[in-house]
Amino acid sequence: MPKPADIPLHQRRDGLDPVPELSRMSTHAPLADDTGSGVHHWIATGFEEVRVILGDAERFSTKPPADSPEIAAQRVQVGNLLHYDPPEHTRLRKMLIPEFTARRMRRMEPLVEEIVADRLDVLEGAGPPADLMRHVAWSVPGPIVCALLGIPRDDLPELMRILDVRALGNTGKKRIAARAFDKYLLGCVAHKRAAPGDDLLGMLLRTHGEELTDEELAGVASSFVAAALENTAQMLGLGTLALLQHPAQLALLRERPDLMDQAVEELLRYVAVVTLASPRTARVDVEVAGQVIKSGQTVGCSLLAANRAQAAGAPRDTLDITRENTTHMAFGHGIHFCIGALLARIQLRCAYRQLLERFPRLRLAVPPHELRFRPLTPQYGVEALPVAW
Repeated sequence: MPKPADIPLHQRRDGLDPVPELSRMSTHAPLADDTGSGVHHWIATGFEEVRVILGDAERFSTKPPADSPEIAAQRVQVGNLLHYDPPEHTRLRKMLIPEFTARRMRRMEPLVEEIVADRLDVLEGAGPPADLMRHVAWSVPGPIVCALLGIPRDDLPELMRILDVRALGNTGKKRIAARAFDKYLLGCVAHKRAAPGDDLLGMLLRTHGEELTDEELAGVASSFVAAALENTAQMLGLGTLALLQHPAQLALLRERPDLMDQAVEELLRYVAVVTLASPRTARVDVEVAGQVIKSGQTVGCSLLAANRAQAAGAPRDTLDITRENTTHMAFGHGIHFCIGALLARIQLRCAYRQLLERFPRLRLAVPPHELRFRPLTPQYGVEALPVAW
C-alpha cells in the first residue's frame, strides 16, 4: 500500500473522507498553484471553481496536455470522448446520444434486476462472511456492459484480468495490457462490421458505419468498458460501505425505500469514485477565483473536494440521503458529462435496493481499519469488502 507522502494531496483520503488538508484547501484556496506536483500547474478544489472550469469547453481543452501539438495528437485515445474537443467531440457524441436515451436504458432494467439477483445468490452461497466486491460489485457491471456492447460474456474474465493489470501493473505491464485490450476490441469491431447486431456497436455501424473508423469504434467501446466496469464496481462497493458506516442513514433507507433515488445521488456525491477529472488545458489566459491561468497551463479538478466542499465555519460534511440539493459532479459537468450516467444510476438503484431487501442485517465483517483502499488508481476503491448478515 502506498504511503501518504507518495499520494498527491488532492488524491488523499481518510477512508471515504477527504483528508482535512484538502477540505481546508477547498474552503480557503479553491484554486491553488500546483506546479510543485510536476503534474498540473493548478489544482481546483472549490465547487464553483471546478464547475466553471469543467463547463467551459471554449477556453479549456480536454486533449491530453503535451509540449507540442504533435505529441498531443499522439496521446489522444481515438474514440475516447474525454480526449476530444469540439467539433470532433460534438460529431462523435451526436452519434452516441440516441443509443443512451431513457427509453433505451430502461429496456435494460430487467436484465440488471436478473444479474443483481443472481450475484446476490452467489454472495449468500459464499458466506457469511463473503467479499461483496468479488461476488457482487465486480460481477454486476460486467455482464451488463457485455450486453450493451454485444461482447461475449465468456470473454469477460480475461477482459477483467487485462483491465486490472492496466490499472495496477507496472509501466511495462500496463502497456502490454493496453495493447491486448485494443487488439481484442478491434477484433470485435471487425466481426460486427461483417454482421452488426442490435447492440450499441451494431447500431452505430448500421447508422454511421461509413462515418466511423474501426479505431474510433474500438475506442468508444474501450472507454465504455473501463467506465462501466471500474466506476460502477467501485461505486457499488463504496456506496454500500458508506451506508454501513452510517447506520442511521441505512435504517432510514430501509424504512423509506422511496428515498432510493435521492440516496443514490447523495452516495455519488459523497463517495466521488473518480477523484480527479481529466486535466484541462487553458486555450487562452483565464481568470478564475482571482487567479490567472495562463494559456497552455493545465488544471486538475478535484471532484472529491468539490463534491464535499463546505463553507467556512459550516459543520463537517456528512452523508444525508434526505438532502434536497443533490447537485454533484460525480459524472462530470459540461459537454463531457458522462453519457452512460443513466445506466449507472439504474444499476446502483437496483443493486442497493436488492441488497438491503435480501440482507436486512447486513454489516461489515471486519473492523473498518482493516479495509485496504486503492488511492492511486483512476477510480478510488476498496480491494475487498467482507460483509456478514
